[in-house]
Amino acid sequence: MVIEKNKTIDKILDNFKNVLKADFEVYKNHVYRIYNYAVLFDANSKNDEKYAIAAAFHDMGIWTHSFDYLEPSIQLATTYLKETEREEWIEEVSLLIDNHHKMSVYKGKFKKTVEAFRKADWIDVTRGMKSFGLEKSEYKAVQALFSNKGFHWFLLKQSVKYFVKHPLHPLPMFKK
Repeated sequence: MVIEKNKTIDKILDNFKNVLKADFEVYKNHVYRIYNYAVLFDANSKNDEKYAIAAAFHDMGIWTHSFDYLEPSIQLATTYLKETEREEWIEEVSLLIDNHHKMSVYKGKFKKTVEAFRKADWIDVTRGMKSFGLEKSEYKAVQALFSNKGFHWFLLKQSVKYFVKHPLHPLPMFKK
C-alpha cells in the first residue's frame, strides 16, 4: 500500500516552497518515492518518521547550497531535529542522508535504516533498474502516484553544471 500523505514531509517541504520554487513538485514526488520505498524495506513503523525527515531533507542542499549538498542537507535536518526536540535522532538521520548515494552496502551503526534508505534512493535514481528485491508491482504503484515530473532530467542538468565547474570531482555525493 502506497503512503500518499505524510504530515512531516508536507510540513517540511511547505517550509521550503520558496526555495524549491518551480522544482517543488519534482522534489516532493522524489521525496515521497524514497519514503515509500524505505518503508517497504523496513516493516518497523517506529522508523517511519525518521525516513520522512531524512527523505524531506536528503537532497535539499542542492537548492540551499550547491550540488555538493550532503553536509548542507544534514545541517538542515539537524536544525529541524533540534527544533522539534528529536536530538536523539540526529546521528541516525545524518547517516541516512550521508550514505544515501553509497555504492556499496553500508555496514555501520544503524545499518537497517541506513540500508533501507540507501536502497530506496538507488531504486529511484535508477528508475527501478536496481530493485534490491522490491517487487515490480510495488515500484509501479509508487510511480503511479508520484511520477518523476522531470526529476531525472533535473539531476542530469545539475550534474553537467557541477562537472563544468569541478571536472576533477564531478559527483561529490557518491561514496564507495
